[in-house]
Amino acid sequence: MTDQPRYDGGLIARGIDTTRPSVARVYDYALGGKDNYESDRELYRQIMKIAPETPLWARANRRWLHQAVTWLAEEGGVRRFIDAGSGLPTVENTHQIAQKVSPDASVLYIDNDPSVVAHGRALLLDNDRTQFTAADLTKPDEVLADPAVAGMLADGQPVALVMALMLHHIADYDETLAIAGRYVDALPPGSYLAITHACNPGDGGPVDVLVTELLEKVKDAFPTLAFRSVEQISSLFHGLEILDPGVVRLADWHVPGGRVEEDPPVDIRDAIYGGIAHKP
Repeated sequence: MTDQPRYDGGLIARGIDTTRPSVARVYDYALGGKDNYESDRELYRQIMKIAPETPLWARANRRWLHQAVTWLAEEGGVRRFIDAGSGLPTVENTHQIAQKVSPDASVLYIDNDPSVVAHGRALLLDNDRTQFTAADLTKPDEVLADPAVAGMLADGQPVALVMALMLHHIADYDETLAIAGRYVDALPPGSYLAITHACNPGDGGPVDVLVTELLEKVKDAFPTLAFRSVEQISSLFHGLEILDPGVVRLADWHVPGGRVEEDPPVDIRDAIYGGIAHKP
C-alpha cells in the first residue's frame, strides 16, 4: 500500500484537494482537458468573464512550446531537456516533441502540484528516456541536488531549461530574479533557457486594465500570481544572449532566424510573452 496519489487514466483518486482550484488543472481545462474538477472550472468561468481570450493564451503557449522545443532539438542540437513547472500532460508534451526530432532526447519534468505528480509518474511507464521529479522549484538548491536533476547536468552537455508559465507564480520580483539566476548558473555552457511569462506593461492601457482586474479576481486562489513588465521578464535572462525576436508577445514570437509562420489574430490584450536565450 502506498500513500502516493494514484492515477486512474482520468481523474486523480486521492492525495489531492479537489475543493481548491489548481493552476495546472485550470490550464488543463482551458486547453480542453479532462483532468480537472468543479473548483477549477468555476474559477475558469470567473476568469473568462474578465479575459475571454484565456483559451487563446493557453493555446498560444502550447504552440510556442512546440515551436521552441522543436527548434532547440533541430537547430540547437539539444538532447537534454528540463521542463520546470511542466503542468498536466496534454497533446504534444515536451518529451513527445523533442523525441520526434531525436529519439535519443532525454526529458526531465519537474513539478510539485499533486495532480501533475500523479500524471508525471504515469509518464515513466512507457518511456525510458523520460523522468519526473516532484520538487518545489522555488527552492533551487534542493532541486539541483535532486539525483535526477544532478544527473542531467553532471557531464556538462548542453541542456534546454523550459520555464513555461511558471516564474509568474512567484510573487516577489527579486526572489524570482534570484531563483532564475540560480538555475542559469547551474546550466552548462551552450545551454538554453526558454521562458513564457504573464506580462503587464503598467502603462494604463488595455492590458494593464485587464490584468489588474484579473489579479483582483483570482488573488484568493492564486495569491502569488504576478504579471511583470517586458523589462522585468527580459531581466530573467540576465547574463544570457536573448535570441531573435527577443521577449515578445507569443502571437509575435517565431523561431530564431525565422518568422511568424501564420498571421496571428491581433489582440491588443495579449498578456503572455516569451523568449529563448543562449548561455555562452
